Amino acid sequence: MSKEATIRGLLQIFVRRFGILDASITNVCCENISIAQSHILYEIERQPNSSMQQIAEVLGTDITTFSRQIKSLERKSLIEKNPDREDRRFHRLSLTSEGKRIKKQIDHKMHDYINQVFSHMSEFEREIVVQSIKLLNDALLKTGKAPK
Repeated sequence: MSKEATIRGLLQIFVRRFGILDASITNVCCENISIAQSHILYEIERQPNSSMQQIAEVLGTDITTFSRQIKSLERKSLIEKNPDREDRRFHRLSLTSEGKRIKKQIDHKMHDYINQVFSHMSEFEREIVVQSIKLLNDALLKTGKAPK
């Protein structure tokens, strides 16, 4: 098996084991919020008053797919979409109080999960993992193919 195949296999296993593709992480606590919607809520809070286009770009999602997710989150009263004051073609996104509550629930669940995973490592091993993830993220950005 080639080195690239081994790395791909390790990444595939990591994604499955960590639960990145497992909707139960958000569904258990958070009223059927999808993983994609969880990422949207996170980015809206991280970048308050950003436009739909800005958040979609950060998430690496095409605007059509993103718009459908936004409509779903609006129907659930988790976000508000307001026209930009200077350019009405753009909409600014913000979390509602319910959206903030749900996001906080997701945060708690994810923090608990990450702490559980890291509890099986020494402090030194945790630091190696964190530094390795940072290096991997930086390398992904340098390819020009990864979302910001």
